Amino acid sequence: MVKQFNYRLIMILIFVCLWGFPAFAADVAFSEDSTLAGIIQRGELRIGLEAGYLPFEMIDTRSGLRQREIRHGGLRQKGRQLSLMGFDIDVGIEMAKALGVKPVFVDTLWPSIIPALKLDRLDVIFGGMSVTEARRTQVDFADPFMTVGQTVLLNARHEKAVKSYKDLDDSVYTVVSKPGTTGEAAVLKMIPRATYMPVNTEMAGARRVLEGKADAFVYDLPFNAVFMAINPSDQVIFLDEPFTEEPIAWAIRKNDPDFLKFLNEFLAKIKADGRFDKIYNEWFKGTDWHRFAR
Repeated sequence: MVKQFNYRLIMILIFVCLWGFPAFAADVAFSEDSTLAGIIQRGELRIGLEAGYLPFEMIDTRSGLRQREIRHGGLRQKGRQLSLMGFDIDVGIEMAKALGVKPVFVDTLWPSIIPALKLDRLDVIFGGMSVTEARRTQVDFADPFMTVGQTVLLNARHEKAVKSYKDLDDSVYTVVSKPGTTGEAAVLKMIPRATYMPVNTEMAGARRVLEGKADAFVYDLPFNAVFMAINPSDQVIFLDEPFTEEPIAWAIRKNDPDFLKFLNEFLAKIKADGRFDKIYNEWFKGTDWHRFAR
């Protein structure tokens, strides 16, 4: 009976927050197994991501802009603080507002991000995570908020020989991507004969192609498009036709229908009231931020 009562209080609180009214979380009792209860009790929404994924989350070189504490949970250098900006940062701020709590962006190495979620170091994974069947066995996904696909940054010396990703399926080509991503999975599955080399970050992979240290970089369309806009060069060719189709969504621990319901209703609301489009246009179509990103 107590759990049922607490469940109703949680639902009332979420409804109130979603529609912009004050939430008096401190006065409400929550069931122990609710992620939402933990968020409200802490006064923090812990959002997992990895800084450097343009234009979702980037280090802002300007001091003080969207300054948020970065907690690494032992996964990166402890105590480091970054100023972050990007699509996910603005959406995370809006999500935390809806819950009446503070956003905490947890900068986590990508291969460790699902384990960190399972260990309760995070409440939700952002970071432009593609929905895959393999990941569905470990996490639950909210409704997708956009669809992307894999594209290629190609060193210009191969302009005549390589017209699509298929032409890279030869051991003479060194192709790079990032471990644990759908970019890596696409290379291994769709161009398996290429000489594959993993890189630690998206930026490192793109720069290897720019510097002529790799023949091609396979990664998500948004990152590659923004990298080309920020780093115009006749040394790199952007094969911008996606050769995969990947929905992107927020991920949470499995079997948490209350939190999933909140996320889906929050997404529907910000899409309906124009906030999603405003944030999307700023980061995916705007260019004012380019010179401040790292």
